[in-house]
Amino acid sequence: MPVVRQVNFNGDEIGEFELCGSVFDAPVHAAAMHQVVVAQLANKRVGAHNTKDRGDVRGGGRKPWRQKHTGRARAGSTRSPIWVGGGVAHGPHPRDYRQKVNKKVRRLALRSALTLKARKNDMVVVESFKLDAPKTKDMISFLNKLGEVKKPLFLMHESNGAVIKSASNIPGALVLHVDSINVYDILNHTRLIATPEAVRRIEEVFGA
Repeated sequence: MPVVRQVNFNGDEIGEFELCGSVFDAPVHAAAMHQVVVAQLANKRVGAHNTKDRGDVRGGGRKPWRQKHTGRARAGSTRSPIWVGGGVAHGPHPRDYRQKVNKKVRRLALRSALTLKARKNDMVVVESFKLDAPKTKDMISFLNKLGEVKKPLFLMHESNGAVIKSASNIPGALVLHVDSINVYDILNHTRLIATPEAVRRIEEVFGA
């Protein structure tokens, strides 16, 4: 049964927190994580880029000069891609970048990412965030007591405006609701800081 440190908001260790082995001690599947991360980044792309081909540019209907005996290269339109003001050759057009990933692969990748955090001691369970009002200074003090944390990911079981605003001014910090957990954000942040309720929710949903 894997365990991680459990601390209070003062940064003091109050014990160990037991994790579900099927979620936090699962086989690490690098290919699944790669596939899910690539798909997640691709799905964020809007795909609204567009350029005008030579047929879309206004003008250019008349032949600039006659075909022969001018001493110049042949030209049929002033909107050729090699002309200034002409169309774009093979330019991008609107498209859908979305990639489909099977549910089993997504769950496998998420369990792999969580297992890596637990094995590398990059996961901490915090008893509760005792913040009556947003205060970045208190949040930074908490992170300093945990050690050098450059890009923390806070995983919450409920919406907490004080935590969100306190972390918003910390470079690289991100606050996520447990229902929005994803592979990219877990791997992209150096430390996973979760509430006990959030961890139990993950085990309930992604456990065997």
